[in-house]
Amino acid sequence: MSGSLPFYQKHHRHYDRGYRGRETQSTASQYQKMSSSSYSARSSSASSSRGKEYASGMTDTEDTHMKETAGYLARRDLFTSSVETERREHSSRRAVMRESAERISLSKRIHENEEHHKRMNEDNLMHAPEFVIKPRSHTVWEKQCVRLHCTISGWPEPRVVWYKNNVSIDPLSSPGKYKVESSYNVHSLEINRCDFDDTAQYRVSAMNSKGELSAFASVVVKRFKGEIDESLPVPRQLGWCSEYGVTFETHIVEKFGVSFGREGETMSLGCSVIIYPTLHRYQPEIQWYRDDKLLVPSKWAQMHWSGDRATLTLTHLNKEDEGLYTLRVTTKSSYETHSAYVFVRDADAEIHGAPGAPLDVHCQDVNKDYIIVTWKQPAVDGGSPILGYFVDRCEVGTTHWIQCNDTPVKFARFPVTGLVEGRSYVFRVRAINKAGMSYPSRVSEPAAAMDPADLARKGTSAPWTGQIIVTEEEPSEAVVPGKPLDLAVIEATKNYVVLSWKPPSEKGHEGVMYYVEKCVAGTDSWQRVNTDIPVKSPRFALFDLAEGKSYSFRVRCCNSAGVGEPSDATEATTVGDKLNIPSAPGRVVPTRNTDTSVVVSWEASKDAKELIGYYIETSLAGKNEWEPCNNKPIKGTRFICHGLTTDESYVFKVRAVNAAGLSECSQESEAIEVKAAIGEGAGEGGPQGPQSMLSRTKRAERFNWSQVDESTAQAHLFKETGADLGSQVGHMQLDSEVGPQGSGLVTKLLSEPVGEPISELMSEPKKEPITEMVSEPVAFPASPAPPYSITVLESVRDSMVLGWKQPTFIGGADITGYFVDYREVVAGVPGKWHEANIHSITERAYRVSDLKENMNYQFQVRAANMAGVGVPSLPSEVFRCEEWTIAVPGPPHDLQALEVRKNSLVLLWKPPVYQGRSGVNGYYIDIKEADAPIEAWRGVNEKSCTKTYMKVQDLKEGETYVFRVRAQNQAGVGKPSEPTEPIPAETKPGSKDIRVDVDGDGVISLIFECSELTSDSKFVWSKNYEELTDSARLTVETKGTTFNSPSEEDLGIYSCLVTHTNGASSSYTLTEEGLKELLKISHDHKFPIIPLKSELAVELLEKGRVRFWLQAEKMSANGKVEYVFNDNLISQGEKYKMNFDKNTGVVEMFMESLGKDDEGTFTFQLQDGKATNQSSLVLIGDVFTKLQKESEFQRKEWFRKQGPHFIEYLSYEVTPECCVRLKCKVGNMKKDSVALWYKDGREVQANEKLDFAEGVLTLEIAQISKKDAGVYEVVVKDDRGSDTSTLNLTDQGFKELMNMVFSVIANSSTPLKIQSTEEGIRLYTFVSYYNDELHVTWHHNDAAIAFTERIKSGVVGEQLWLQISEPTDKDKGKYAIEFFDGKGGLRRTVELAGQGKMQQSHYRARVAGGLPDVVTIQEGKALNLTCNISGDPVPEVTWLKNEREMFSDDHYILKFESGKFASFTITQVNTADSGKYSILVKNKYGTESGDFTVSVFIPDEVHQSGKK
Repeated sequence: MSGSLPFYQKHHRHYDRGYRGRETQSTASQYQKMSSSSYSARSSSASSSRGKEYASGMTDTEDTHMKETAGYLARRDLFTSSVETERREHSSRRAVMRESAERISLSKRIHENEEHHKRMNEDNLMHAPEFVIKPRSHTVWEKQCVRLHCTISGWPEPRVVWYKNNVSIDPLSSPGKYKVESSYNVHSLEINRCDFDDTAQYRVSAMNSKGELSAFASVVVKRFKGEIDESLPVPRQLGWCSEYGVTFETHIVEKFGVSFGREGETMSLGCSVIIYPTLHRYQPEIQWYRDDKLLVPSKWAQMHWSGDRATLTLTHLNKEDEGLYTLRVTTKSSYETHSAYVFVRDADAEIHGAPGAPLDVHCQDVNKDYIIVTWKQPAVDGGSPILGYFVDRCEVGTTHWIQCNDTPVKFARFPVTGLVEGRSYVFRVRAINKAGMSYPSRVSEPAAAMDPADLARKGTSAPWTGQIIVTEEEPSEAVVPGKPLDLAVIEATKNYVVLSWKPPSEKGHEGVMYYVEKCVAGTDSWQRVNTDIPVKSPRFALFDLAEGKSYSFRVRCCNSAGVGEPSDATEATTVGDKLNIPSAPGRVVPTRNTDTSVVVSWEASKDAKELIGYYIETSLAGKNEWEPCNNKPIKGTRFICHGLTTDESYVFKVRAVNAAGLSECSQESEAIEVKAAIGEGAGEGGPQGPQSMLSRTKRAERFNWSQVDESTAQAHLFKETGADLGSQVGHMQLDSEVGPQGSGLVTKLLSEPVGEPISELMSEPKKEPITEMVSEPVAFPASPAPPYSITVLESVRDSMVLGWKQPTFIGGADITGYFVDYREVVAGVPGKWHEANIHSITERAYRVSDLKENMNYQFQVRAANMAGVGVPSLPSEVFRCEEWTIAVPGPPHDLQALEVRKNSLVLLWKPPVYQGRSGVNGYYIDIKEADAPIEAWRGVNEKSCTKTYMKVQDLKEGETYVFRVRAQNQAGVGKPSEPTEPIPAETKPGSKDIRVDVDGDGVISLIFECSELTSDSKFVWSKNYEELTDSARLTVETKGTTFNSPSEEDLGIYSCLVTHTNGASSSYTLTEEGLKELLKISHDHKFPIIPLKSELAVELLEKGRVRFWLQAEKMSANGKVEYVFNDNLISQGEKYKMNFDKNTGVVEMFMESLGKDDEGTFTFQLQDGKATNQSSLVLIGDVFTKLQKESEFQRKEWFRKQGPHFIEYLSYEVTPECCVRLKCKVGNMKKDSVALWYKDGREVQANEKLDFAEGVLTLEIAQISKKDAGVYEVVVKDDRGSDTSTLNLTDQGFKELMNMVFSVIANSSTPLKIQSTEEGIRLYTFVSYYNDELHVTWHHNDAAIAFTERIKSGVVGEQLWLQISEPTDKDKGKYAIEFFDGKGGLRRTVELAGQGKMQQSHYRARVAGGLPDVVTIQEGKALNLTCNISGDPVPEVTWLKNEREMFSDDHYILKFESGKFASFTITQVNTADSGKYSILVKNKYGTESGDFTVSVFIPDEVHQSGKK
């Protein structure tokens, strides 16, 4: 590469001339050669002239003249030649440099052109990460710092992560411990003040879209043991500095205070630091923190140290810069800190009323398909609600911002799509309301659009080597991938849904891509979402979903082999915000702090999910002009509001915020006047309480210190002085400062300063205590007395758990925490005290860590309350830090006696910290009289107690007792706890017990009254001696607790302790029987409800009117009713008619009809004095629709019945003669009323007149057939109106009618009979009427008969027959004919058992010839046919035409003479006589028929046909 140098080479620490290009090197060397040649030429000319001068041999005068002349000429020539030479050289150099510059410019353009083409084709530029310099391993001593660094190349720029034992290192989680830096491809990890736990294997991983590479280095931290080798470096120690031989004292002066800034401004925070003694070139470690997070130099924050002043400059303020800033100055000896809060207000909006800018924009779930951008809502909305947010993106290296969403989103989280893989982006967010758009937020950190799935395809790093493994697979045939696994919806809002899944197990050797499909819940219509481009990563964001609808999703894999099967569909997901806006915070309590600040506390929002923090607002009392106190959400429930005006009254309110939005405001606090509180207030932004201020105590007391224990001595001295001795006296060590006889005397504290030396307070030793006390009451809370009785609860190699007892004097205010100090004791000589905890602890047990094994330690504890931190306790015994290996558990701790009465008390304790080899399974309580010897300890319980409390009974009134507790596990009983203080068994005057109260509303409460209350007293309620926290079941008030919904879950022991009293406490045991009794009393005490005879009901009246009604048992004259519809009161009017009969208790409401707006809930609310009741009726959905339709029908029916109308609508029946009769019944008819019949819209005439008496209309259809199918309609009308009835006899209706006809025909059939014929046997039955549509089936032995030439069936007239020709024995059996009527059908059966045809053949009726098959006759002629008839008895003769019976008349003459001859005569034939004719003869032995066809022709037709 040639041309201009890249910026990172110019500033690289390894930069030298070797980085120059070839053109630059050649130009420089040429310039040097030309300069040296010119210098040599001038030197040679001068030397030659001097040689000639000495060789001439002239006289002195001539020589002198010649010398002058020659010298002049030489100088002139030399000057002329030198000038010319220099001019030529200068021109030559200019030409050379111009040519060189042109070459350099050309090379630069060529290089830029190459770089441009490389950028256009990124594949040629991109390459996997490479380690130019790998990190190396280190071995260090404890308390030293170590830095691991490496140089990495790669494009896109790799993302570098440091790991400790394969666990990623987060510098923010341990501020000051780790420091990660990256600059110009040089990456480093600094580990500050190493300890033994930092011994590990460290891995640095570099990753981009082309691959991943790792390198490893080990860090070994050595610990000093025994004698120190002088040749080894000495470890750093606190206090005395081994390197310089001095102890540094650090003081921070000229401190920065609470500061206020505005967005866009520049702010500087600074402090002067004095370090004594002053050492030249010594620089302390200066660190700045914001909200306990270490700040690093950036374009937003710049740090400077001038040698005596530390400065932090915030170059462009944003709301992200708001917070608590802390300066930490660390020297070799110790460290000092100073903190103050910085408030950043919104910049003035460009548009009046526009909201403030969002803040804290971050990128989450980074993917090459999308990046989820999150932010926090601003505190200022401009006076109108924020409608939503717009997200903008900008590619790193450009200045072009692109808006990502077309419509504003309300949820503070949005997935940005449309990114280019491998490129980095920054994002910003803008808020909008109806007034306009806000300023954009501060841009986010850059995020690269990369897919983690690419890493698996590119190859993973080999373990412990840092090398990329590249494997080559044999080419194989592509395989259709399987279905994706574990598909789930990981995020759902009303704007988008995010899906996540796992790749399939069967996907072949090539990568897979995915198609996403959606389906509306309840349907099976799947629609592909990404039809154009499949996604490569197993995550996807879906937009454009209908809010409120439910969807299911599934995913398919695809590759070159095809598209695989879909995954299992997700469960139906409703589109909408799953995260609810948090509820409003609870009660807001302001308290005074300083002249310009107020401490605001509040109750946290209940059931708030993913809570981001709270915004606090303030206003002058009565102004209602609210301004934000903080522009960055805070996590806690306490905040100090600064910048207030002294002596003004303010009110406050709080809002909670999460990603879904801001909650409603809390209730306004009470107004508070801004004045300084007790002491100096809570500091400049921190949570510290005010220092104590109290009036001096006037008393004189002599006290014998040798006759009291440690706790009494410290507490007594502290209580009587009433001052914070911890800050003025120092460490109070009574064991080393008392007199030789162990006694001391407090001689004077009469209006003197508190800070006198303890040695003066302990002068004038006396043998007997003489106490004379005159004191004034303490005006304000004091710091608490020191704790006492420090014990070890557990010990391991490098830590010990301490326990102690609460101070006997707490200073008039609740103890807020404890501070523990420790010191080493070497050979009986104690060292310097060190802090074990920086933040206070609330429990009376604490684990002191980072101790040295097998070393001796002493401990002291200080208590703190709102007045300050008290004096430390006396140093504890010397404890050795070593591992406990005993099998039994350690001692319980924190014993407390409650509910002390004359014969009982309740003892509470906490489980042992050290459990032994198995868990604790019980406790034993020991008791003895206070003045009894140690041997007097005796057990209270024979069987172990599993709970951590026990009621000790059978005490002797007036006796003083002490107690202790032992824990038990499977290995045995452990060491006893420290004994309690002596407890007298007496009932203190004014002691009361908890009483149960059921008020007039039936609310069950537990009430405890105390006569020893002070202004600071609080009632602490517990269940089973655990403080009540379940507000859903119990409401805790000042003096009592109320059961919200008493049930068996509330059974237990309820106790109450009153703080700031002399142990006032009591308990109440709620048993199952007691609860039942209380519930009964509660029910009796509640106001009675009005009993109802019937609940609210609805019924329909005439004309479709709707009646709502209920009936109460009894109502007085003062009773009243309110009518409610959908939570809205309704009253008497045009739509509603109400009636309330107080005598009967019937409440009614009438409506003429129901409309669409009447769907909902109707409620009748009754009140009679204090008694109430209500009843509701829900009319929605199908219930309402059905009632509305019924009402409308009844209304129409009423109007219909005002004129002629149908009482019974049109129907049909079938007569036994198979005649179909249509009938209907009408009413309210008069003489001029008419009835009209229609079929398919055409009027038909009925054969009968209206019968107004019966009101029945009929229409008969004889011999029904298919042509009778249709829609029948009958209309009755007169001048009063009309009514219509319709009967549909088509399709299914006609089919059902015919089935009824078939049923009548089947029922009219005669039993089957058997007749012998000449051909064989005939089975037959007769029906009253035969219809061509009738379907019958013949059966033989329950099997359908297959008809052949031998077995035939047929119909003659009303006879249905089965002919069996030439019967055989196989034809014997059971025969049946089955009639089908659409239901069960009807079957007639007969048994054929050997009837022979020869027995009855000569008796059977027969037709013996004489009839032709076809007769053709001319129109107008006469036709006469005769045939012979035989049979005994004489057969009956019937003539048929076209299967219909004929009767003799003038046209047809039918005769049967002598029982033998039948004649058929047509007097004058016409064309209507053409057809099929039959003669049917029948007697009891059989039936026979003869058929012939008559064809009538016209002569003209015959003539014409002849011509043709």
